Amino acid sequence: MKLTKTILCLLLTTVIIVMGSATFIEQAHDAAFAQEHVYHTWWFFALWLSIAMLSAFYLWQQRLWKRTAVFALHLSLLLILLGAGITFTTSKEGRLHLRSQGSTNIFYTKEGMKDQLPFTLSLDSFSIAYYPGTQAPQDFVSYVSIDKNQHTQISMNHVLEAEGYRLYQSSFDPDLHGTVLGVSYDPYGMLVTYLGYALLGLSMVAVLLSRREEFRQLLRSPLLKKGFLMLVLSTMAITTVSARSIPTINADEAQKAARMQIVYNNRIAPFSTLAHDFLSKIYGKSSYCGLSAEQVVYGWLARPDAWKNEPMIYIKSGQLRRQLNITDKYVSMAQLFDGDEYILNRLMTDGEPQIDKAVQELDEKVGLILMLTNGQLVRPVPQGVPQLSTTRIEAEILYNTIPFCKFLFMFCLTMGLITFVVMVYRAKHPSVGLNRAWTFFRICLYATCIVHASAYALHWYIAGRIPLSNGYETMLFLALVLLVLSILLHRRLSFILPFGFLLTGFALLVAWLGQRNPQITPLMPVLQSPILASHVSIIMMAYALMAFMMLNGIFALFTDQMHRQQLTVLSRLMLYPAVFMLSAGIFLGAIWANVSWGKYWSWDPKEVWALITLLIYAVPLHTNSIPVFRRPKVLHAYLIAAFLTVLMTYFGVNYLLGGMHSYA
Repeated sequence: MKLTKTILCLLLTTVIIVMGSATFIEQAHDAAFAQEHVYHTWWFFALWLSIAMLSAFYLWQQRLWKRTAVFALHLSLLLILLGAGITFTTSKEGRLHLRSQGSTNIFYTKEGMKDQLPFTLSLDSFSIAYYPGTQAPQDFVSYVSIDKNQHTQISMNHVLEAEGYRLYQSSFDPDLHGTVLGVSYDPYGMLVTYLGYALLGLSMVAVLLSRREEFRQLLRSPLLKKGFLMLVLSTMAITTVSARSIPTINADEAQKAARMQIVYNNRIAPFSTLAHDFLSKIYGKSSYCGLSAEQVVYGWLARPDAWKNEPMIYIKSGQLRRQLNITDKYVSMAQLFDGDEYILNRLMTDGEPQIDKAVQELDEKVGLILMLTNGQLVRPVPQGVPQLSTTRIEAEILYNTIPFCKFLFMFCLTMGLITFVVMVYRAKHPSVGLNRAWTFFRICLYATCIVHASAYALHWYIAGRIPLSNGYETMLFLALVLLVLSILLHRRLSFILPFGFLLTGFALLVAWLGQRNPQITPLMPVLQSPILASHVSIIMMAYALMAFMMLNGIFALFTDQMHRQQLTVLSRLMLYPAVFMLSAGIFLGAIWANVSWGKYWSWDPKEVWALITLLIYAVPLHTNSIPVFRRPKVLHAYLIAAFLTVLMTYFGVNYLLGGMHSYA
């Protein structure tokens, strides 16, 4: 039994290292290279097969069938692996090209081999649905016939299923008289995998409800009735600008201009949104020398000759500033031109990557100004296109005007620091009555949650969809989840109060830094699946719990034995829903992918790192098999280190590796 466990641990460690390395191999080469040399190789398949067989043998050795819920959970994972194996060995993938009024039953596999469908497919017509007043696609639709008598449609998130084959919208011909359909044949592997998903969901609920399992026992622990501990942070500086005379419209005219409706970023929006995005992109702030964003944009439109001398283009890179012989962080358009010569052309070489990136960012800002002054950025709403209601316009202007994210992250970090100091003081001076202060902090927590939920709801109303499509929006949602968790837990666990403020502040700080003034744009068709919101929100809730466990672990390593035991119970308690929600989120994402493009797993870097995170966090749940995790210091140190995989999954993949999950 010990030998089986040792080999199993070595195999799991190996597969984690291999998968993590493969994501960097993909970055160095491409996805096809990683698929050919890692994911679709016989040895990688054999590695997973060995893990599955050894796991089944170990379950039998442990007589795990006596614990029904846990046995069902592990059986579901084996079913998912079995389904993946069947998919790997028996499935087909390919592409089928159809021209209007044409028909075929031939498709080409991803290896370039010709294959045949058991039915004939005809293309009746192809069309693109656009967002009102724009040329941004809302959906792609192929109207087809099967054997010339069964008429149906194939569109984004609407897959055609026939005789075990699944056809989904992939691409189309430029003349709009032809379509490219993805073909997927995997009736057996998908069935087994989905059975595994269903059993996984049921068994996870059973584990949480079972009186025999550790989660219910942890809930009854007397240590949870006590409380202590917390963390520290930094502050942010606020700078102001003085007004000066620059040619533009006055404030009253700017307010009227803010409500003018235009086509911006493939949607109808108030001029205010374009102006705020423009100034934030160019200058990094929401006002310039006392002038509003609308005044700045109108100034550029009316008098570019005067505004080209304004030092308002922000250059973040000190290295680039030295290359340009500029001492200030801001540069004017005039400084970037030597007569008619564009100075940045001299730097657009294959030099240092940092310089190249900084040059590209600066060039993008210059291009944005040129688009504005050439009349390409501000576009009126075409005649006949319905305009936004006054309420919708006022809501978006309110959202643009009030920097909710900035105010809230500064408030949360400040309150987190204050509540931490008060908590430490209470611990050292228990006789001092600070109940009123603590009540005030609770009220602040409730008020913060209400304000943030209201801002999030306003964002939702403006966007016309649930805001979960990009990094900025998911961090807003994470902050909301953290606030709700803090409200639910802080009365029983007093140290959750500063935890909640600090983690919420961090989440909002990341959102503010990543997109200080977000563009609320229509979703790509593939992002309109109703499964998406559940997939993202469940995973973000799992990440929130993992963040709590990470901070919990930091303090546990520096506190006394009694409090360490309490924090250990809390971490073990949060570990179950964290792992289970991450599992559910990953497999909901797999279902979404299957609905959207015909396959539930593509070995995309985000998918791979989410799986690595799941495997690493699942390890300390197995205290019977790995008793070292019963030691509090080991558990907390492990959970601190494990959080690096969360950071890699959420941030590292986005900024270092890319992949299909970059389209949001």
